[in-house]
Amino acid sequence: MPKPKEKFVVIDGNALIHRAWHALPPTLTTKSGEVVNAVYGFTMILLRVLKDLKPDYLAVTFDLAAPTFRHKEYKEYKAQRVKQADELYAQFPRIKEVTRAFNIPVYEKEGFEADDVIATLVCDPAVEKIQSVIVTGDLDTLQLVDENTEVYTMHKGLSDTITYGIAEVKKRFDGLTPAQMVDYKALRGDPSDNIPGVKGIGEKGAITLLKDFKTLENLYQHLDSEKIAERYKKLLKEHEKDALFSKKLSRLVKDAPIDFKLADAKITGYDLGKVVSLFQELEFKSLIAKLPHGKTAEPAEAPAKGVRQAGFDFSSPKAPHAKEKGARYKLIKTGEDFKKFLKELKEQKLFAFDTETSGLDPFASELLGISFCWENGRAFYLPVPSRTGGPIDINAPKARHPASPSWLEEIKPIFADKTVKKAGHNIKFDLESLSTAGLEVRGVSFDSMVASYLINPGSRQHNLDGLAFTELGYQMQPIEDLIGKGKSQISLKEVPVEKVADYSCEDADFTWRLIKPLTKQLEEKNNLGLLEKIEMPLIPVLAEIEKNGILINPDFLRKMGKLVNVQIKKLEEKIYRLAKTKFNIASPLQLKEILFEKLKISTAGLGRTKTGISTAAGELEKLKGQHEIIDYIMEYRELAKLKSTYLDALPKLTDKEGRIHTSFNQTVTSTGRLSSSEPNLQNIPIRTELGQKIRQAFIAPKGFSLISADYSQIELRIIASLADDKKMIASFANNEDIHVRTASEINEVPLDKVTKEMRYAAKAINFGIIYGQGPHGLAQAAGISYGQAHDFIDKYFEIHSDIYDYLEKTKDLAHETGFVETFFGRRRYLPEINSTIQPIRASAERMAVNHPIQGTAADLIKLAMIEIHKELPEISPKTKMILQVHDELVFEAPDSDIKKVAAFVKDKMENIYKLRAPIRAEVKAGENWGELAPV
Repeated sequence: MPKPKEKFVVIDGNALIHRAWHALPPTLTTKSGEVVNAVYGFTMILLRVLKDLKPDYLAVTFDLAAPTFRHKEYKEYKAQRVKQADELYAQFPRIKEVTRAFNIPVYEKEGFEADDVIATLVCDPAVEKIQSVIVTGDLDTLQLVDENTEVYTMHKGLSDTITYGIAEVKKRFDGLTPAQMVDYKALRGDPSDNIPGVKGIGEKGAITLLKDFKTLENLYQHLDSEKIAERYKKLLKEHEKDALFSKKLSRLVKDAPIDFKLADAKITGYDLGKVVSLFQELEFKSLIAKLPHGKTAEPAEAPAKGVRQAGFDFSSPKAPHAKEKGARYKLIKTGEDFKKFLKELKEQKLFAFDTETSGLDPFASELLGISFCWENGRAFYLPVPSRTGGPIDINAPKARHPASPSWLEEIKPIFADKTVKKAGHNIKFDLESLSTAGLEVRGVSFDSMVASYLINPGSRQHNLDGLAFTELGYQMQPIEDLIGKGKSQISLKEVPVEKVADYSCEDADFTWRLIKPLTKQLEEKNNLGLLEKIEMPLIPVLAEIEKNGILINPDFLRKMGKLVNVQIKKLEEKIYRLAKTKFNIASPLQLKEILFEKLKISTAGLGRTKTGISTAAGELEKLKGQHEIIDYIMEYRELAKLKSTYLDALPKLTDKEGRIHTSFNQTVTSTGRLSSSEPNLQNIPIRTELGQKIRQAFIAPKGFSLISADYSQIELRIIASLADDKKMIASFANNEDIHVRTASEINEVPLDKVTKEMRYAAKAINFGIIYGQGPHGLAQAAGISYGQAHDFIDKYFEIHSDIYDYLEKTKDLAHETGFVETFFGRRRYLPEINSTIQPIRASAERMAVNHPIQGTAADLIKLAMIEIHKELPEISPKTKMILQVHDELVFEAPDSDIKKVAAFVKDKMENIYKLRAPIRAEVKAGENWGELAPV
């Protein structure tokens, strides 16, 4: 069998950079504000090339800023190209830095384009003997394709690729060969490079002519041929000079004066530590996991600078595991082991711990064991006795619980002691798991996931293995190593206890190791107080709310589901009647065909997706009034979504007692607001009739009622306080309807003359300013003209000049510092605030305005939850906090305690912090969440 040819890959750097710039949003930035979208896209393609193409030799080419010989010969060459934003050009040095870090040679030559350099490289005598692949973002190099050379390019975006060999070129250009690509461009021209070609001859005409006459020169020698249409003859004669000159411009130079030796491009290795450090600086955490590693039998060393990787291998370890570096993990097997462990545990003032369970639901899973750590590289795993069979022989093939039933009882007091501080990663899950097993945990002081979130609130990457790698330089064992994945996945219960012990100890170990570096970063960002005073005290509160759950009436939801199904069927019939055909309403492609092709509804002003015109809800909203079908489709979508998300799904999610246990997420939103999942109970519409009906399914048990306490216009009270707007503060102090007051001021009418329409428009502007809304947005929200909206905003800021000044100062401060803060120091970093791209800068300015307001509201309700949780057991021992929905808290209270619980909660919420504008909470109670009356 013949030995496979070696492979030389050359990358068209400029083409890929521009492709990445347009494929990824320029909002992809580092915490320091550096735009890195093109760097990220280029690096992603580079890693894919290394993995998929497996080159033996590799080079990258770039254009230089100096004019090329084509510019000198033709002043109009590429003259029509619009200069891109400075943020793109600023990324070129970074991309070259990435290339150098991988030890890949760069070739560029003044007076020549990157494509000429590529042509020179692939036509080098040494390269012609092996296989070549040109990686590019366009089709300019197809003329180089031959038996040994292919072009690997992006078809759409960055992930959809296509490889052009001779057959693929012929297929794409209806039989033309790669050698004819220069003649093709000479006839058709190239608008992207401003190459004129023959005006009036397009792709189809150029292909037809070249299929008959092969080359441009031969075509001109046979202009009298009957095969050529008279129209083409005329055009060819008129533009002969353009055609011949276009061919000269299109032909790539194959002998540019470049000092190239194939041996210089040989892949010999790279400095792993240098690349990891660069990726950390660029904040490419997801790409670190995709790094290739040395082709060595030994495990890769830690990513310290200077470690040379011999080639590119994507299967080797990327960093050491803890045990490779001497970590000592102890499985507690005997009574003597436990005695020694317990003695040492009792001496600790702080320890990290982690739980292992049989599943991901802490309220329905079995506790398998607990790991402990209070010293770097040293941890213990305490297996829990089987609930069904007690201790299991440690020598059994799959022993997992070689523990004494008394061990848990003996560590209970330590977990319950609030003076002994505990740390964890996503510690809320551990609290819930231990609570299910009968252990109360007090003294929770640190969570590495929450700490990471406060350090970088704009990221969603706060997982332990990622932090261990980026902060400590270690690779953790993936859970898949223990339980597998897909159809072959098993429960952790089935894994031998020794393996579970090592896995769990590693979690506790790295949680412990992260305390110091993350605490230091929190101190540097002045966020340690936020962790200690709000986020950590909140965790036990959330754990208890999730454990309490909320009771639902499944029969009510099923009946609603049947009624909604009837409504959906009626809407389907109306939509089909107007469309004059049946189709899948849920299919965006079929919907587009009906709306824009069959019904000819205008697409002006609509956004686009990769597949064409968007039919998202926001885009359909723009079409309201153009055709009757639009309203029906929007109503259909709303009903179908509510039915599948709530009416059908909620009854399946209840526990044995009929309760639903949602999960609250502290580390998702940039503003500090909590989010809810599995199920998401925060997204049930509140202002629609159906949304209110769904809320009626959330009920109190017999003898109890639900109490809802909702902050009234909290965000407006916050902005009035932040801006020290005396008029608005006075209005709140006098318990006036703030929207009526605003309508009265803007329209210059007495309070009692304000109409419903005036109040509606005033409400839109009051809340619109919080989100930096302009005249266009206000006009849409309030149902008024653009001119009226513009006048309203001018008048509003004339009356509330303090608010205007505050908003401008906030934006100025964000431009200066790169972040904004809430009352309590919660930061939101806005690296894109100084972008030269206006829409991106404007979006960042809107975030700058909104964060101090919405973030302060989030902090206030968290503080209220903490205080209420502390004292509620004394006020009403049987009352439970069961839900938080943005500015609203929901409780389940005995009917006999409704008034005192309502008064207590109202007092705590209104007096948790003294704003300049008084805080007010509206408290209601009832048998269900949808039908509540003021208390």
